[in-house]
Amino acid sequence: MGVSVIMSRTLPGFLFAGLSCAVVLPAQALVAHERQAASAEIRRTGFGVPHIVAADERGLGYGIGYAYAQDNLCLLANEIVTVNGERSRYFGPDKATLEQRNNMASDLLFQWLNTPEALADFWKAQPPEIRQLMQGYVAGYNRSLAEQTTQGLPQPCAAEWVRPISTDDLVRLTRRLLVEGGVGQFTEAFAGAQPPSAQKPLQVDNQQGQALQLAAARNERFALERGSNAVAVGRDLSANGRGMLLANPHFPWGGGMRFYQMHLTIPGKLDVMGAALPGLPLINIGFNQHLAWSHTVDTSKHFTLHRLQLDPKDSTRYLLDGKSVAMAKQQVSVEVKQLDGTLKAVPRIIYSSKFGPVVQWPGKLDWDEKFAFSLRDANLENDRVLQQWYAMDKADSLKAFQDSVHRIQGIPWVNTLAVDAKGQALYMNISVVPNVDAVKLAKCSDPRIGTELIVLDGSRRECNWDVSPEAVQAGIYPSSRQPQLLRTDFVQHSNDSAWMVNPAAPLKDFSPLISQAGQPLGQRARFALDRLSSLQKAGKVSVENLQAMVMDNEVYHAGQVLPDLLRFCASELGDDAARLVPLCTALKAWDGRADLNSGIGFVYFQRIVTSMQAVASRWRVVFDPQNPVHTPSGLAIEYPEVATALRAAMLAAVDEVAKAGLSAETRWGDIQVSSISGQPVPIHGGPAGLGI
Repeated sequence: MGVSVIMSRTLPGFLFAGLSCAVVLPAQALVAHERQAASAEIRRTGFGVPHIVAADERGLGYGIGYAYAQDNLCLLANEIVTVNGERSRYFGPDKATLEQRNNMASDLLFQWLNTPEALADFWKAQPPEIRQLMQGYVAGYNRSLAEQTTQGLPQPCAAEWVRPISTDDLVRLTRRLLVEGGVGQFTEAFAGAQPPSAQKPLQVDNQQGQALQLAAARNERFALERGSNAVAVGRDLSANGRGMLLANPHFPWGGGMRFYQMHLTIPGKLDVMGAALPGLPLINIGFNQHLAWSHTVDTSKHFTLHRLQLDPKDSTRYLLDGKSVAMAKQQVSVEVKQLDGTLKAVPRIIYSSKFGPVVQWPGKLDWDEKFAFSLRDANLENDRVLQQWYAMDKADSLKAFQDSVHRIQGIPWVNTLAVDAKGQALYMNISVVPNVDAVKLAKCSDPRIGTELIVLDGSRRECNWDVSPEAVQAGIYPSSRQPQLLRTDFVQHSNDSAWMVNPAAPLKDFSPLISQAGQPLGQRARFALDRLSSLQKAGKVSVENLQAMVMDNEVYHAGQVLPDLLRFCASELGDDAARLVPLCTALKAWDGRADLNSGIGFVYFQRIVTSMQAVASRWRVVFDPQNPVHTPSGLAIEYPEVATALRAAMLAAVDEVAKAGLSAETRWGDIQVSSISGQPVPIHGGPAGLGI
């Protein structure tokens, strides 16, 4: 009994051709109680993309784990440390993760999240196919690790924290992914939650304050950094009469959310190519011979906060329908590396209500003698996510694909856009969302808080999530009550609500937690809809048109405000004229793009736009729900308050550019660079807020 991997390199110009060699290892590479043969064939083509063929899921997972460890051993090993809550053990409590989360706070969260009971429950819920994929992945990763250990581990992870992994580690990674849209955004607030009697004076605890400031900035960047956009074109608009998909994921280039491209085949059962997140033995976004799909981060809510009315006698008890209820107390312990290299166990009590853990954000979500805030994350009970993606991978029609999303309801916090060979284009805003309708929200939340954070009254049971018999999980919306649209022209999404996926068929009247209509669109959505409208008028959409869209560095927002900036520059600038000459000259010379050779005017433009966002009255043409693609627009420089704010924004931009040491000769390619390869590489493009 043995396991084998065939590895080949493709010679230039010959797909799936080249020299190959077989390597055979004894079956001890598998965990003892699962000692079954596993084999996979791995062929690498251009850019090192692995094409993995196996007879079954165990073999396929084996090949995936092996190939992934060849390419990303250090990345995954680092993430394994994170999801085991061991960063303080190896790197110290005060350092940060790649996502800028404090190590100690991260460890507390994952020690609480990934308990043995939670891991066992998740594993028990997995069907045999998923278990076999994960078992194979573990064996393949561990084999590659053993080989690389013999040869010498890569320098970044030649350390004690690199070890063989288990299926529990893959479950931990999956659960980490699930809470990215929920409690994972509150890591520092989770870790800092303590009863009033145990709290330190806020002015003393500077470290926690700094961590919370970083967390707030990170939360604001969540949708931007993971945003993604996609355009799905149907037969009425496509040049070839079939479906065409532009998938433009924006996940980070490093860390636990970096995509990995691969091609997976089980003859007669599966043939899918696309990209996967670290530790997942399947494709998250991709295509097979029948269809193609992608995801975009949605605007739906995947958690709610519950304001607890505390028992006046005890701030670790809360009132529920007038009865005092004790908070649950769970002790977690984090091994912390000391300055002398020794380890010290640091215990912490995690407090929870019936809704979920208590979180504390000074000045926003305070735990005082009267109130505390508890967070309920809908995805904590989502053990279906891997089944969901594997069903999508295997779908042999768009209907089967759509049916799987309805049946399993495992998509955690993203939209889905798909096309098929028949020329259908599908959009689904179907994910794991708390079942709270507009009526309950009005009755159970403070309208002054708005809907950015959903805060429900935690003192009344009637304010908890509704339970629908149609949903696969108690307390979430059934798929039938979430937005979806099937078209033969197009659907598109760029991280706005579902409302304007296609202006010809607005999606309205959903719970505010799912999708809100009548809201201004982001600049990328406006760019996509404007470009699609132009292409429709010109004829059919070709592959080249879609490629041009994704690589187009036009700053769409410049078309709305740059003429007014230049008009302001041409006006009487008074005492500030001399200081503003370099800025105005650069704006006039700027090509309105974010190309590598675009001038310093682009930097000035960004700084001005950022500053002006705080001016509510800045628009000459305000947002019109009847014309969302073209409004708001124009800077109302004829209004004194806008002109004053604009002058201040321009002067601030001049100071910022000077402080950064940039000159009139600086080009965008000198500023925006990636050093991920060890060498600075100029990167074109720019932020979502500018419509690039």
